[in-house]
Amino acid sequence: MQAVVVEQWGEARDLRTRDWPDPEPGPGQVLVEVRAAGCNFADTLMAQGRYQERPELPFVLGTDVAGRVASCGPGVTRWRPGDRVYGACGTGAFAQHAAVDAAALRAIPGTLDDDVAICLPTTYATAYAALVYRAGLRAGETLLVHAAAGGVGSAAVQVGCALGARVIGTASADKLAIATQAGAARVIDYRGEDWVQRVLEETAGRGADVIYDPVGGEILDASLRCIAWGGRLLVIGFASGDIPEIRANRILLKNISVVGLHWPPYRTHEPESYAGCLQALEELCVTGALEPRISARYPLASASEALTALGARGTWGKLVLVP
Repeated sequence: MQAVVVEQWGEARDLRTRDWPDPEPGPGQVLVEVRAAGCNFADTLMAQGRYQERPELPFVLGTDVAGRVASCGPGVTRWRPGDRVYGACGTGAFAQHAAVDAAALRAIPGTLDDDVAICLPTTYATAYAALVYRAGLRAGETLLVHAAAGGVGSAAVQVGCALGARVIGTASADKLAIATQAGAARVIDYRGEDWVQRVLEETAGRGADVIYDPVGGEILDASLRCIAWGGRLLVIGFASGDIPEIRANRILLKNISVVGLHWPPYRTHEPESYAGCLQALEELCVTGALEPRISARYPLASASEALTALGARGTWGKLVLVP
């Protein structure tokens, strides 16, 4: 089969597809015929060897997978060949077939397309778990979402709106319309405007109750100047490449909470929360409360192009590989 293989740590632009042995599903595993694979910023870090987990080289890149069950390994009774499934497999998704733990898969609701389902296990799950489990976002609160046109950002905008929050989004000038289409009530050009002052104006000086930050760096530091008393600052990631430090007195003065979210370990540490998150997202998609946005679909051979664009923050919404 064809697969995107990481043979040495390096940049996304150096990735290539190559022939790779077809995986065999082991005990408790399912072989999935991949119909869609989701691109995440974490994939670029994993290719560089900079992610929290470093698989042993060589390995097939890719975390999010959707497709059809091709065969089942020993001990698997829940799934049958032909079932439509999606889930997160850690590695191996950027290929024509992937061996995935059966417990990591969920049935794709009949009304959802594969490339909509592929948005759920990482992008939308990160947004939902952060806003619900970590920040306790409530209806009527103000949510500030940074990078509101990107994958995890636009997901947070949509989830925040579905939860009844008033959403303010920051983005570059050329992407403000995308953040608005995702549901943001107000959008701010973070490069061309004093976005801190704008947030204070939009909240009558109070600040945002919850701030969702997948960027880090100076963005996170400045967010502390426009967070409400008792607010919650969500640390989602560091797309800027800069991991900031926070002076503890700034946390104390406004009684704020600074909380992080690393979503994948939920499946091990809180399996009920993991399943509950995906169940809630499926229901929101089926009812139309969420409409995952696909900005581009790439053939598997163009994975390097897709991930390079994603790493350069030159994309919006979700990028999908179609083997």
